[in-house]
Amino acid sequence: MAKWAFVVFAILYVIAVFLFLVGTYGWFGQERDPLSAIFLMPLGLPWNLLGEQAGLRGPALGIGAPLINAAILYWLWKR
Repeated sequence: MAKWAFVVFAILYVIAVFLFLVGTYGWFGQERDPLSAIFLMPLGLPWNLLGEQAGLRGPALGIGAPLINAAILYWLWKR
């Protein structure tokens, strides 16, 4: 079960990062969108909230926070 959770989470993460990059840099003729990282927010909970309380900000927090959840799911899968 943890394998499927990890695989689904990883696919959603890749899609969310792709949408973030497309919206941020205007790839493929897309307008720049300030809300392009909105799909990364729920994938990184609760780590992005803890990071903001610790004073961390910027795109690195938004992109890196879901990686913690991915690492936890990977650990549960391999355990």
